[in-house]
Amino acid sequence: MSQNSYRIAVNVEWTSKCNARCAMCPRSMITDPKVMDLATFQQVLSRLSADDVFRVIVAGYGEPTTHPRFDDFVEAMRGHGLRYDIATNGSLLDQNRLQRMDGLFTTLMISFSSTTPDVYRAVHANLDQNQVMENILLAHRTLKATKLIINLSPTAECLATLDATIRWFHGHGIRDLHMSPTYYDRAGAINTGDAPSERDLRAKIRSHRLTSQEIGFIPGVGDIARQWWLNRFKCIPRNTNMLINAHGNYTYCFNDIRHSHVIGHVSAMTLRHALMARQSEGPDPAICGNCNLRRRYRPRELTRVALGYVKARLSAA
Repeated sequence: MSQNSYRIAVNVEWTSKCNARCAMCPRSMITDPKVMDLATFQQVLSRLSADDVFRVIVAGYGEPTTHPRFDDFVEAMRGHGLRYDIATNGSLLDQNRLQRMDGLFTTLMISFSSTTPDVYRAVHANLDQNQVMENILLAHRTLKATKLIINLSPTAECLATLDATIRWFHGHGIRDLHMSPTYYDRAGAINTGDAPSERDLRAKIRSHRLTSQEIGFIPGVGDIARQWWLNRFKCIPRNTNMLINAHGNYTYCFNDIRHSHVIGHVSAMTLRHALMARQSEGPDPAICGNCNLRRRYRPRELTRVALGYVKARLSAA
């Protein structure tokens, strides 16, 4: 890898449609929900290489397991030598799907709010809590080569019942519990005035010995340094990640749920060219003006995250 290149996480959106109506996801902002076709996904795979990508996350703003050709998309990934992870709400997992995914994905990440029924219904609206919890236990029993990770929602309601939720997971032998230290406002699309502060969330993560989700988006110190040096806009959350949406477009920022700023399409542009095009762009006022991630990492915060990254790497060694 040259000094003018770096690795990023790529988030691939198989579909922007979803079977849930979660409290922290302003789906009304998605004006043209789309299901990616197989030809576009194959084009996406052809654009990804280990020189540019350290991690591919199947997620986006939809629920990937709702894709009508889910099995075909999973099979299309075989033979492409990258790390693949998938994020899901867990509602449509079954034995056959879990066995098909086992070993192909490095991690299966299931979003979960609370074991308290009223809280779960309020946060993960439109989902069957009991079915999701059964599916989580099924995944824990079934997966042999893929790690199961639970991404705990950082809402105030969830934090109020966090102790009981963690006890349930630990009681079933599930200990890879993660939480984001930021309640994302989706570039201003969500009012976070009553949301827990980043300081409070970090305190919860430490006191409950959870893993901070941001660690998974740091490929290495050298990559972060090159991202900072080469990008005109010094926004680490934007520059460490590239969302390829269900239309097959490279997007300016993952936090832009509207997908309002498109850089180019995978059929006409390589990932490296998309990154180079983005590097020259400054802040987009429509996206960045109200975003709560833009100034997230100041010197003290960078030091804290770097130490967390080193600790995570050492514990994994």
